Amino acid sequence: MRLLYSLAWLFVLPFAFFHLLRRAWRQPEYLRHWSERLGWAPQCQPPVIWLHAVSVGETRAAAPLVKALRMRHPGHAIFLTHATPTGRAAGGELFGEGVIQSYLPYDFPPLVWLFLHRVSPVMGVIMETEIWPNLYAACQRRGIPLFLVNARLSEKSARGYGRFRVLVAPALRSLANIAAQTESDARRLRGLGANHVEISGNVKFDVAPSRDTEERARDLRERFNGRFMFLAASTREGEEAVLLDALAGLGIPGLLLVLVPRHPQRFDAVAALLAERKLAYVRRSEGRPLAAETQVFLGDSMGELAAYYAAADVAYVGGSLLPLGGQNFIEAATAGCPALIGPHTWNFAEAAEQAVACGAARRVADAGMLAEVLLALFRDPVARQHMRAAGLCFAAANRGATERVMGMLERHL
Repeated sequence: MRLLYSLAWLFVLPFAFFHLLRRAWRQPEYLRHWSERLGWAPQCQPPVIWLHAVSVGETRAAAPLVKALRMRHPGHAIFLTHATPTGRAAGGELFGEGVIQSYLPYDFPPLVWLFLHRVSPVMGVIMETEIWPNLYAACQRRGIPLFLVNARLSEKSARGYGRFRVLVAPALRSLANIAAQTESDARRLRGLGANHVEISGNVKFDVAPSRDTEERARDLRERFNGRFMFLAASTREGEEAVLLDALAGLGIPGLLLVLVPRHPQRFDAVAALLAERKLAYVRRSEGRPLAAETQVFLGDSMGELAAYYAAADVAYVGGSLLPLGGQNFIEAATAGCPALIGPHTWNFAEAAEQAVACGAARRVADAGMLAEVLLALFRDPVARQHMRAAGLCFAAANRGATERVMGMLERHL
């Protein structure tokens, strides 16, 4: 089956580059470093520890792990791969010249062989759930211990992978170890054929805000002139329109909606939506002051979400009103920001239930209910304070996953 899978890549590869060209229409960065996607990774002085973080979320989640590896194994170079330009940009912002960066090649055997030959890692660490049968098999043949860490697998994803179990099961069994976020994730991974699965927790709880987060949050609060700030964080396509409909005429004096789309290529589209609806808005990138009549602040910048959470009175965590699986709400808890989440949170199912149970977040069934809960919280500052305290406690109680993952990795280093 893996031979058939590899032959299929011969057909897929030309279309993969057409896909990059299409993505480059909105993000020209997709036109850069094409050779790396063919295995021509930068060479570096051994020994090398290789980590793969597909995009922004995984790259930020890798930060405490990268920090621990650099501190405890300073003689090893850290080689960080991505699949998206935004992930690569986040890695550059977080680690600077402290890591070597590249794109991961497509999962075609000659490209994978070239990549591993040029990097020659002593171990590989895949963040969350990226299963590439040829890459996994090549690491096993070369004696490179490969780990899946901070692994999560929703029921939906498990059903999808289950259709290709003949490919997925050998790949998972080739891993040296898997560090799953929860018992549910571990159970689903074992159901697909994985061995050596441990439960580590979620390393995203160990991600510390940058040193200037509080200063940025203070600057934002000053810029917003004490207005009640409702943050819609990491919104996905279609959610902005739903939120704007629900919040229209809500009756909160001085309400300022701060919209931060999940993907930067959508910044202009969201700005066009606001203009089409004739809403008074200011873009973060413009640097213009807010007028009294400004209704929406569009956060069209990267790397500032923690500051927005720290400045907000209440936040909605995107991707959960529509059936998109939800985005990471741990940053909201870490900042002590009262969080509202929709019904669709299968990407973070267990953590979402825990956050709701302890009072750090409230679940809403739809946008109409979100508006009602937001109005109730505006009127009840004591309830908001209780949610802030619960969020901070929830975040503190779940820290420590990085140390557990490091213990697993260091058994092989």
